[in-house]
Amino acid sequence: MTIGAKFTESSALGADDTLNDSVTIAKPDTSATFRRQLPFALIGVAGFVLTALVFYPGYMTNDATYVYQFMQEWRFGDWQSPVMSILWRLVDPIAPGPGSMFLLIATLYWLAFGLLALAVAQHSRWLGLAVPLLALIPPAFMLLGMIWRDVLFGVVWLLAATGVYAVAARRAGIRRPAQLLALALVALGILLRPNAIVAAPLLAGYVLWPGRFVWKRAAIVFIPAVVAGYALLHLVYYIALDVKREHPLHSLLVFDLGGITHVTGQNQFPASWSTDETALLTSKCYDSARWDTYWTIEPCRFVMQRLERKDDMVFGTPRLVDAWARAVVAHPLAYLTHRASYMWTFLAGSNLTLELYHASDPGKTPLAQNPRFQALLTLHEVLKPTVLFRPGLWLLLAGAVCALAWPARASPSGAFAIGVCGSAALYVLTFFVTGVASDFRYAYWCVLATLAGAVAAFVARREPSAGR
Repeated sequence: MTIGAKFTESSALGADDTLNDSVTIAKPDTSATFRRQLPFALIGVAGFVLTALVFYPGYMTNDATYVYQFMQEWRFGDWQSPVMSILWRLVDPIAPGPGSMFLLIATLYWLAFGLLALAVAQHSRWLGLAVPLLALIPPAFMLLGMIWRDVLFGVVWLLAATGVYAVAARRAGIRRPAQLLALALVALGILLRPNAIVAAPLLAGYVLWPGRFVWKRAAIVFIPAVVAGYALLHLVYYIALDVKREHPLHSLLVFDLGGITHVTGQNQFPASWSTDETALLTSKCYDSARWDTYWTIEPCRFVMQRLERKDDMVFGTPRLVDAWARAVVAHPLAYLTHRASYMWTFLAGSNLTLELYHASDPGKTPLAQNPRFQALLTLHEVLKPTVLFRPGLWLLLAGAVCALAWPARASPSGAFAIGVCGSAALYVLTFFVTGVASDFRYAYWCVLATLAGAVAAFVARREPSAGR
């Protein structure tokens, strides 16, 4: 199929630019199109089969165990995503347990990379055939075996973006249904990872206007899009599903109060402690990598035990919010020191990559007897200490891709690169304020977006664009 794109340069916010630039399309040769697309389909199927051979039925992480249990009992809280539980219930008959969610994630992953390959092949067939190799890069491929909502979130948003990119130059009858589906996937991502609200506007903006990136338009729609994302979350979680409020944001408040207590040497919690407990709070309890030291790890479990004491509850009440606000206002430098310490640990530390607590126990996971998975773990141990598994690298690369694509932002490929990598960079940066743990999985969307955006940025240098 020969596609000739004719881009019109109206004003940055003009009515002619509401969905995409105008396109002129030649009549397709169906048989020729099938022959050209068949190799990409076969490569995608081969990638999926390889993924299944290495990872099936997937590793049931601790978080996934709770999500699956809530699905079985049909009860939901807002600590884990209730939407993931519902989605799991829909697919679970395929392969009950971790297998169903693993197959869903793997399918979405290879479908997304397949669509990216097809889009790139319109400009370079050989580059398109090489795209699936990106899907095998360790930081992207290795996490596919872990049943985490962060992995599901990453592949959902990647599919939203690549699905639109693949049809960006097609007629409206094909393009607009793809855009509507992509917007639904962006919304699903918010419901899976609520802190993605801030990163969603850039991705949603790309989905709506895939022909070119206009920064003024992105700035204008940013706040309304954030408000819409928050409204969606509230509507689905607390009205439609009526989930139990478990106050996950209060884990952030506990982490921040612990950090400020550690930096200032003064108790900031709205509770009284013994002399020994106060000494622990100001010295040993704080860990910049995670808040769990106040919750599940000795010797400081006494913190959450006290804050959740039934006769004097603090966690989940305004008392904790007020204490946090007072501590931040009174000690802003201590707060920033704590948050900077966390962010440095998240971006540059050797943090948790794969959850392998039961990886060698056949009674806990079938993967313990999978020689291919065990071989992958050997490679993982070699690569884990390297920069490949540092979120900071992928944040820097996402920024570099945006800079590389910026001169070509008026082209579909340039808009795609900026949309996905800009969104990914914003998502990682939100953890400066919202992060309570430093696992590598929280940067998974950034890994996928950078890989996909880098290819598109390369293509954009040779792609016609509006105004050029």
